[in-house]
Amino acid sequence: MTTTAEGDIPTYTILEGDGQHPDSAVEDIIFNESPTHSYKVRFLRTSLAPSGTADRKPWTEIPKEIRDEVDGLMILKLYLTAEDIELFPKLKVVVRMGVGYEKLDRVTLGEKGVTVCNVPDYGTEEIADHAIALTLSMRRGILLHHDLQRNTPPAPYCPIDHPLIARSRGSTFGILGLGRIGTATALRAKAFGHNVLFYDPYLPNGVDKSIGCERTKDIKELFRRSSILSVHAPATRETRNLVDYSLLSLLPRGAVFVNTARGEIVDLDGIERALKEGIISGAALDVLPVEPIPEPVHPLIQAYRRKEEWLTGRMVLTCHTAFFSPSSVEEIRSKSAQTMREVLIDKLQSNVITPDME
Repeated sequence: MTTTAEGDIPTYTILEGDGQHPDSAVEDIIFNESPTHSYKVRFLRTSLAPSGTADRKPWTEIPKEIRDEVDGLMILKLYLTAEDIELFPKLKVVVRMGVGYEKLDRVTLGEKGVTVCNVPDYGTEEIADHAIALTLSMRRGILLHHDLQRNTPPAPYCPIDHPLIARSRGSTFGILGLGRIGTATALRAKAFGHNVLFYDPYLPNGVDKSIGCERTKDIKELFRRSSILSVHAPATRETRNLVDYSLLSLLPRGAVFVNTARGEIVDLDGIERALKEGIISGAALDVLPVEPIPEPVHPLIQAYRRKEEWLTGRMVLTCHTAFFSPSSVEEIRSKSAQTMREVLIDKLQSNVITPDME
């Protein structure tokens, strides 16, 4: 924050690093509407990770004279390492424009006294819808027929007896992590007639009664009973690599596995083995352990890209897009700006992630 000669009015410099939007109309309204006190906002937008690309430019692309004045950073796809943080000597608030904040070096930010916030309440509907859509695309054989009808020659024009295809009503839909998105997914699964079973050790007693779902306090029981297993947990010290072959092997044979949460939670080696052994009949993954996909490409992803016959209709990747719709993008934009204003300018504690939180 700087002050001007006009009665020492504070001026806040806020930078959105990715470059997701063509203008600043939404942010200008939010930052300046009904001010709680006299201040000015200098809002800047760069293009280090523009929309529609997988490009990531370094923070050093931003001129030093701008970095030296930044009070608040808004970040969607970019990482913020200890070295990056040193580039912003006046930084006070970082808003991660999304739910997860694993891309931020929170230890260094904490040591520097920088407040970290996220946006936990955007795109809930989209991600829950996406999880159900992935489930149905597997369980109704949509992807299977899609692949087989494009073979040369195409498969016979008739039903297919396959472990993927099963009725929704009466089957057990397991949910790992019952936060906002997990709850929205649970309610949708119930509407399709699933019996919903969830595991979340951090929720108080009685949550199961409030939404009419069954709870288990044993993660192994969740996997043993779930004919569909959908992941909705954050990436934390406890959950990274949590879902490995030992857990996947407990699923009923022919189960479907869906992950729209965080790729770091799930071991791809375990998914590959469980698919090959027929433990899971299908895997629908919106997220992967490392994104964008690095070289060397994991063997499972290579097999998927090569359209190997053993994966026909049994796997889909949707490129970390479960959150996406025009409405959710606008919601991320407006809620991120609102959070930045409340914390940096109005000195509130909205969506603050403390250093000890996972």
